[in-house]
Formats: sequence, C-alpha cells, structure tokens
Amino acid sequence: MKLPKGTIVAVADGEKFNLFRNVGDEAGMKLSNVKHEAVEADAGTSTGRQSSAANPDHGQASEDQFSAGIVQHLNQEALTGKIENLVIIAAPRALGEMRQHYHKALSAVLLGELAKDLTGHSLADVEKALDAA
Repeated sequence: MKLPKGTIVAVADGEKFNLFRNVGDEAGMKLSNVKHEAVEADAGTSTGRQSSAANPDHGQASEDQFSAGIVQHLNQEALTGKIENLVIIAAPRALGEMRQHYHKALSAVLLGELAKDLTGHSLADVEKALDAA
C-alpha cells in the first residue's frame, strides 16, 4: 500500500493504541511515532452485548468500549482536519467493533484497513505489512 506523506497509521487492538505518521513519501514509507492523548474506553457506546452472571463477558465489553474510544478520538481528529489520510491496522475483532463507530468524516479520509494484530510489533513489521497490502 502506497501512503502519501503525512498519512496517519493507527495500530490498535482492544487494549493498546499507537499512532504513526508517514514522514517519507509514497515511494519510500518511513513511519514515525505520533504522541496522542490517552484513549478512554467509551462507555457511552453499546454494542448490544450484555454480560450477566450466566454469561460473564466483562473483558470483551471493555475491549469493545476501548475500540469505540479509539474511533471517537480518530473521528474528532478527522472532524477538526488534523487527519487528512488514515490507515487503520487492528486485530480483526477490534476492527469489526471500530467500523461500527466511524463518522462519515473519518470514512472520507480512510485510505484502507488491515485486519492484523500488530500492536507490540516493531515499526519495521508495521511498514512491512503496509508494503505487502
């Protein structure tokens, strides 16, 4: 996948979130860390799943809420024009949850998605996955 200079790459799962910026160009991608505010789980979002004593799934609910919180952050950045191009790399389960919360402004700047869990991997691994996409 060729990324224009300045493209933001979000790498996430249900517990971790990292942002990178392509400081290279389309011919030579070079990702650099981007500092961001801590993402809070968005408890205001409901995915329709409920945990009970018969079906305790508090862990999955908190991961889903964290994924929704990531998208809330990205939506805000897209709405304020801080993101012009975006690629999201997320664990398949987290990506499915995230998609439910995309604002149309986020969808407009989204260049692509990769359903892979690359949190905790090196920048070289992320760049390699993007090159192969």
